[in-house]
Amino acid sequence: MRRRLIFTSGAGVLGVAVVNTLTGCSTTDATTPSPETSGKSGAVSGGTPNGVVGDWQRVNLDFVSVYLLIRGNEIAVVDTGTSSAPPDIEAGLKAAGHGWDAVKHVIVTHQHQDHAGGLAGVAPAINGTIYTGAGEVEAITASKPLKGLQDGEEVFGLRIVGTPGHTAGHISVFEPDTGVLVAGDALNNMGQLTGANPQYTADMAAAAASVKKLATLDVKAILPGHGEPLTTGASDALQKLAASL
Repeated sequence: MRRRLIFTSGAGVLGVAVVNTLTGCSTTDATTPSPETSGKSGAVSGGTPNGVVGDWQRVNLDFVSVYLLIRGNEIAVVDTGTSSAPPDIEAGLKAAGHGWDAVKHVIVTHQHQDHAGGLAGVAPAINGTIYTGAGEVEAITASKPLKGLQDGEEVFGLRIVGTPGHTAGHISVFEPDTGVLVAGDALNNMGQLTGANPQYTADMAAAAASVKKLATLDVKAILPGHGEPLTTGASDALQKLAASL
């Protein structure tokens, strides 16, 4: 599949979107969309929801999204996509006026290769710390040490929220100051907001409990691993989803 970069502006900086077909999470570094989880492709810009401070940018890959949380001259990258993703992440950084040197934090939500596979290229390029959930450290291979995080810990003003279920050590990332929630695969937004994809989820009961936990947060925007960022009505949608489980 041919990919093209579309640059769009958001929150005062230039954003990047890679236009492709989105698919659901799998434990392999897949190269073709699955019929169960394929979604529409399109240009996506970054920005700040409802006037909150701070900035995020989405790097939209074939199967998953990588998010850049930009605070001044320092950036946290949440998830790394597949093994082929680092050049696209670099393009996103450049579009935002930065390079790898600005990346001081990389947070991987879980071990699946469409979220952790890009570490092979990202880790050597940065001079920063790589984090994941404490329960995921042993399952993720990287050329640099991984720091395990527990529920409630903070990194770069970001609160780590333990959201087990999709995998045992899955984490989400919440920024209390802005209400931005980077949900990994705890939430999906493929046409509508849902919880973890049952096809690839280890424990659906735990995953449902994690959705209910996320619904207690003051969420203003949901940035899912798969599907479109939800920046309008995010809290209401999350509350309704939690009530349905």
